[in-house]
Amino acid sequence: MKAVARRAGLAWTITALGCAMPSLATAQQVDVGAPAPAPDANDTQVPATKAADDAVTEQAPTGSATDTQHRARSRVGPVRDTSPSALIGDTQGSPPPGLIGDWQKIRSRLGARGIGLSARYASESGYNVAGGERKLWRETGQFDAGALLDLNKLVGLQGGAFQATVTWRRGRDLSADAGLGTLQQVQEVYGRGQTVRLTQFWYEQKIGDAVEVKLGRTNPGEDFAVFSCHFQNLSFCGAQPGNLNGDYWQNWPVGQWGARVRVDLPNDLYVATAAYEVNPRNLDDDIFLWRFSGATGVLMPAEVGWVRGGDGGSVGSYKIGGWLSTANGDDVLLDHDGGASVVTGVSPLRRSSRYGVYVAVQQQITGESKDGKSLAGLNVFLNVTQADRKTSVTDNQVSGGLFYKGLFPSLPGDVLGFAVARTNVNGRAARADALVPGTPVRNAEYASELYYSLHPIDWLELQPNIQFIHHPGGIRGADDVAVLGLKAALVL
Repeated sequence: MKAVARRAGLAWTITALGCAMPSLATAQQVDVGAPAPAPDANDTQVPATKAADDAVTEQAPTGSATDTQHRARSRVGPVRDTSPSALIGDTQGSPPPGLIGDWQKIRSRLGARGIGLSARYASESGYNVAGGERKLWRETGQFDAGALLDLNKLVGLQGGAFQATVTWRRGRDLSADAGLGTLQQVQEVYGRGQTVRLTQFWYEQKIGDAVEVKLGRTNPGEDFAVFSCHFQNLSFCGAQPGNLNGDYWQNWPVGQWGARVRVDLPNDLYVATAAYEVNPRNLDDDIFLWRFSGATGVLMPAEVGWVRGGDGGSVGSYKIGGWLSTANGDDVLLDHDGGASVVTGVSPLRRSSRYGVYVAVQQQITGESKDGKSLAGLNVFLNVTQADRKTSVTDNQVSGGLFYKGLFPSLPGDVLGFAVARTNVNGRAARADALVPGTPVRNAEYASELYYSLHPIDWLELQPNIQFIHHPGGIRGADDVAVLGLKAALVL
């Protein structure tokens, strides 16, 4: 397989021995970009098993097989639907058997005992046809392996689940090697330490009909400002606050100790809040399990949302939230004496807290839906995040786009995606630039991406894409960047 991948100009990387987790809350996260689930050949059996299925559906977004910031999660139960999109877009369906299938019915037998397993191998390749200091091709990727325990089936603990996931990232970064100078990476899967680490290690428990508590090793991007990672450019991938303030809001694959509470309200509303340890040592290259020392503060996000699912053809979600971090941060302009630190050379002024707000919208416009998932048609999204201007070099990001499913009916699960984004450099940081002779003054970076995702065979997803970045690094005089890319995933 390595030889085939090499001849195709594609090196595979590794993304997810994922597993499903039971849905412990009524409201579901929405992912309008996920490929539509294919018809289930056993649909006639669903009514008889609906109660069992409902007890083991997953609550978090699945994304596609190439969604590298959200582990591919399978239902803890027998394998029914063998379509590739079951793993990708249908949180109430089982995972596809993939390359190794349900060999010797191992997956089915484990699922019946409350253990869900799946695996995925993913890659992101890119070649800058314009811009940068040199023309290069680079590939990078991710592997992660996980196991979910349905504690109701295993030990009779109703509403309980335990999740553990290990990730490994490897490869080369086109943005750095080709000198693209972009604010947001053109290969979102690169970084956070090209190393093996424990990303998830948490216990989740439903209390009553509406309350859900999660404790352990997790990350805020799993539960707040949640967005899929279908695109290859980081501007359109994962929770936006982590893209702007990754030193303390640490998205996948970095794990943070945390505790989250979510409460479902009437009329498909919910509220959630949490507390996560802020520890810079989580970003160490040699970390695998965790660090028990080095914490600098607490990250406290909160979110209110409304989710519309069902079969009415208008799936959507609307979220508004904010966060406060008690960890100190450097002022982007001032030193301790009130001067500009880039001029005086004095250490930056330390600010005692950091904060921000966000809005996230996903909505199906046309087509049909089933079980809260868009089957076909046009879907749109908008994400807006504003961080504090005292400590955030990139303080604002706005991204929006669309997904169109079913462009070619003869190709099940195909998705066309297009998005644009503006990542803003804090005006106070730009003032600091202007004080240093010869330093370009940064403003805003504009990114766009177009991709088409398809499944030539059940266990393989291919997603060619093209990116265009205007004013890379927020520098108006910089040459525009164009990148030809390929995201791919092999489901095991």
